[in-house]
Amino acid sequence: MDKNIIDLFDLSGRTVVVTGGGDGIGRGCCEILAAAGANVVVSNRTLWKAEAVADEIKAKGGNAAALMCDVTAGETALRQLIDDAAEIFGTVNILINNAGGGGGGKEDPWHIDLDYVERIYMMNLFAPWVLSKYAAIYMERSGYGSIVNITSMSSINADPCMSIYGSSKAALNHLCANMAYDLGPKGIRINCVGPGAVRTKALASVLTPEIEARMLSHTPIRRLGEVDDIARAVLFLASPASSWISGQTLMVNGGGVQTLD
Repeated sequence: MDKNIIDLFDLSGRTVVVTGGGDGIGRGCCEILAAAGANVVVSNRTLWKAEAVADEIKAKGGNAAALMCDVTAGETALRQLIDDAAEIFGTVNILINNAGGGGGGKEDPWHIDLDYVERIYMMNLFAPWVLSKYAAIYMERSGYGSIVNITSMSSINADPCMSIYGSSKAALNHLCANMAYDLGPKGIRINCVGPGAVRTKALASVLTPEIEARMLSHTPIRRLGEVDDIARAVLFLASPASSWISGQTLMVNGGGVQTLD
């Protein structure tokens, strides 16, 4: 081995863009990647949330910038996010496609319409594809590229009232597996991290003690996930430690399956 362990996770001089970086898993990714030395562009549709995360990183001695972007705003806005990030820090080396939405057991097929479906697919599938396409231009030029998509256990589970969210995340997994063939020759890796039930505001909106108990009954590691559990997996896939891993979906779920049953 020609590198020590610390070097394998060192992102000094790399620039990362994190969508949905103002809260939850996105915020955790921003914090851990900054701690690894990366220049972090915190993107969020609510600017003050992005600014708060960026300010916290800078207060700890890291490099960060905040940019507002709604990933449903269309291709021009998404390309602008990547170009603005590159203008601030010189390039883009790492992209974390974290922003997304839908699910929560609320997708009764008789009470959603095509507008809803299009919006969820834009967040969960089309935006990651567009952002990856434009980020890859900078990654290829820089000689380093890693894309990590945040998918979901719902991409492999089958649950009622989850058809649009679940299918959009399943499509994201397959997009990743196929894009690995397109991006690999350019020196760019692409992978997915699939969180199980993680203690975030989104989970708190549906979690009850009874639901948690049922989730833990089929979770070998007898606890729900924390944001740091997901952020550490993202760091691994963003870093040189995973230099021969691409096209994969890593489920981070305590070894089990947490559903809303």
